[in-house]
Amino acid sequence: MWQPETIPWDEYDRLIREKLKPARYTHSINVMNRAVELAETFGADPVRARLAGLLHDVMKNVPSKEMLQFIKDSGIILLYADLCAPQLWHAIAGAAYMERVLGIDDRDVLNAVRYHTTGRAGMSLLEKVIYLADLTSAERDYPDVKKTRKIVDESLDKGMLYSMKFLITDLVGECKVLHPDTLACYDELVRKGVHV
Repeated sequence: MWQPETIPWDEYDRLIREKLKPARYTHSINVMNRAVELAETFGADPVRARLAGLLHDVMKNVPSKEMLQFIKDSGIILLYADLCAPQLWHAIAGAAYMERVLGIDDRDVLNAVRYHTTGRAGMSLLEKVIYLADLTSAERDYPDVKKTRKIVDESLDKGMLYSMKFLITDLVGECKVLHPDTLACYDELVRKGVHV
């Protein structure tokens, strides 16, 4: 059983430094730091946030063919929407890698990595923290990142809704398949009465 006090931080840092390109490594450290900050603000476990933030992109720079094989070998069946969006595969493969190779069995940490690209209905506090830390990490510089950070700092749910609206609008604008997990996340937030 995985125990927070036995996390080999130096080993994981070396692992991602070796597996990731330099800019992606920097991003991972920034997401880790932002995740701890959001966890402390909103009451999530900062140790789990640090772990999920550090490892969330562990499979990001693995070649697509190798990533798909790893997903298949892990017994995961991809949805049509997954197959249409290779940019999502690293999250699926990353959670499987953490469980199968690193022996991390904390379901909340694994789900935080698994759903950090799509979101989903029923997200835990930690899952929202990792999703939004990834979106608002220090090196992010998309046009409205300052506004996004301000919304996230006010409310995780408002931050999720704002990001879902942007993501869905962007995908529709490019005539791309909408992932059912993203739509379910958006619908749940709207049903809860979240406004932004």
